[in-house]
Amino acid sequence: MRFPMVCSLGAALLLALDGAAATAADTANPTAQPEAEVYFIEPADGAVLTSPVTVKFGLRGMGVAPAGVERAGTGHHHLLIDQDVGELDLGLPLPATERVRHFGAGQTEAEIELAPGEHRLTLVVGDHLHIPHDPPVTSQTITITVE
Repeated sequence: MRFPMVCSLGAALLLALDGAAATAADTANPTAQPEAEVYFIEPADGAVLTSPVTVKFGLRGMGVAPAGVERAGTGHHHLLIDQDVGELDLGLPLPATERVRHFGAGQTEAEIELAPGEHRLTLVVGDHLHIPHDPPVTSQTITITVE
C-alpha cells in the first residue's frame, strides 16, 4: 500500500525540481528591452579628474530596480573598472570585485576612489540576480585620467 504513495511523492518531487530548473533557466540571461541603452552622464570620455570620482549612470528604455527585485524590463548598474566585458561570463552573475562594482541598491551615481593614472570605465546592466541581460546592455567604454 505504501508503494503508490512513494511513487506519488517521487513524481511530485520530480515535478517540483523540474519547475525549479525551468525557473533558474528562465532567469539566466533575462531578455533586454530592444531599445535599452546604458551610458555615462558623467564623467565625460577623456576627462581629467581627481579622486574620488563622481560617476553618474544613465539608462534609457529600461527601469532601475534593486538587486533581489524581479521586475520585467528593469535592472541595476555594474561599473567595470579597467575590466573588459569580453573577459566576463555574461551568462552568470557578475562577480563583485574591485574591478566589477555592484550598485545593487539601484544607485544611479556613486563616488569612487581611483588611483592616479588612466582608467577605462564601462557600465553593464544586470537583473535582480546580477546576470547581464541578453543581449547585454553595456555602455561604450570611456577613458578617464585621475591626477
